[in-house]
Amino acid sequence: MTRVGRRRVVRDQRAFEKIWRVVARVPRGRVATYGQIARMAGLLNGARTVGWAMRALSEDRRIGGRRVPWHRVINAQGAISLRGGEDGVGAPRQAAALRREGITVLRGGRIDLGRYLWRGQRQRT
Repeated sequence: MTRVGRRRVVRDQRAFEKIWRVVARVPRGRVATYGQIARMAGLLNGARTVGWAMRALSEDRRIGGRRVPWHRVINAQGAISLRGGEDGVGAPRQAAALRREGITVLRGGRIDLGRYLWRGQRQRT
């Protein structure tokens, strides 16, 4: 646990594992928001922690034998967010991955949440 200002921030491997397990359930052709993933993982106000978990995710990380689909996680405005420390190369890569799954990515990296948002159920992780 790390303290940032007056807020305590979760940065532990167990929280990341919970997050990755939820993200692994997001189906092809759907997206989920950072906040949605946090709530489903049982982390109240944990959207930023989801961002940290996505950044810490290695390319070869697998849950249930499948890669964790990091590219399906977007912000609450329905847009692709740059991963911390990026110089902008990740956004086009994420957009391309989403397009390969049949998701329309609009100008500015926007995705229609009304059409593509995953409405999955919370499960124990």
